Amino acid sequence: MRIKAAVVNQKDGKFEMKDDVELADMQADDLQVHMVATGICHSDEALRKGTAEIGYPIILGHEGSGIVEKVGSEVKNFKPGDHVVLSFYGCGNCINCLKGIPTQCLNYAANNLSGVRPDGSAHFTEDGHKVADMFDQSSFTTTTVVRERNAVKVSKDLDLRKLGPLGCGYVTGSGTVFNTLKPEPGSTIAVFGTGAVGLAAMMAGRISGCTKVIAVDIVPSRLELAKQLGATDAINSKDEDAVEAIKKLTDGHGVDYAVDTTGVKSVMEGSIQALAQGGTVATIAVTDQHIDLDTWNDLCTSDRKVVGVNMGDSIPQVDVPRLISFYKLGMFDFDKTEKFYKFDDINQANADSVSGKTIKPVLVIDDQYKPGE
Repeated sequence: MRIKAAVVNQKDGKFEMKDDVELADMQADDLQVHMVATGICHSDEALRKGTAEIGYPIILGHEGSGIVEKVGSEVKNFKPGDHVVLSFYGCGNCINCLKGIPTQCLNYAANNLSGVRPDGSAHFTEDGHKVADMFDQSSFTTTTVVRERNAVKVSKDLDLRKLGPLGCGYVTGSGTVFNTLKPEPGSTIAVFGTGAVGLAAMMAGRISGCTKVIAVDIVPSRLELAKQLGATDAINSKDEDAVEAIKKLTDGHGVDYAVDTTGVKSVMEGSIQALAQGGTVATIAVTDQHIDLDTWNDLCTSDRKVVGVNMGDSIPQVDVPRLISFYKLGMFDFDKTEKFYKFDDINQANADSVSGKTIKPVLVIDDQYKPGE
């Protein structure tokens, strides 16, 4: 079938709206999903610019939400009419998936970042030529086909327009805290960078019972939002030394846990230096920057740890419903970071994401959708 999609035709190219993209036929474990909305993530920008590359032309997007239209013959858990949030694909068969760690799927790159479906076939074509996909999902489309493992069923009384980013940005930040760091009640945490991922990590720290939840950024409006969302303290590292300020807030000890979402060399080094003895920092951002040797020496002498985290070590079918439960309780107000844009305004929405003007742009693809229907 033909669909409308936002296509990037070349490295660093703009999103171009196309009405003649052909969607692949469904396979036995597929869902055909009518897209309602999708978040824009910095990973989309990395692929658009070619910082990371799958190939061009490509249809990006991996924070989608929508309504199931059709299901394949082997689909067990979904039916037409179900509302879903889409996330990454784990094969379910490798040793790590069988251990319950799909973010470490041995076939993760092949299934999510190869530009084709898991069996090697094209997800999309235009004029008979392959168009690469992203995360076996490509949510910058009016309709897509995904594997059953990509989808998480959600209640129909929720606003689908808000939910898509739960499949990546919000589950990455919160999962880093809930699943990887696992802070004890009464411990302390600092989050460097208060974008969508950082704010999700910060809210997870609050939910986990941290007595100090410290937000670090250089944008006053974001720090103000962080305090509204539960940060006990906010540090503008443009105006003061973040490490010294954190030490002052923790009686000179430093924090038990830290999360770096920036990938900036000086900030990453600061996140390590701000740790208490025995503390752990989780690094989330993909970066090519290097940390100085003296900082690495600090790991040994102070028994500090640095851990890398992919997608918050999450199981989307477990973690997304958990975040929705916290949201309903007023403990995880992720929607306060979002701003809606029309699908056709994708280039403006992406520009606002890159500049930091909007924390989490959400493209409303189906402008006829009404929450609760």
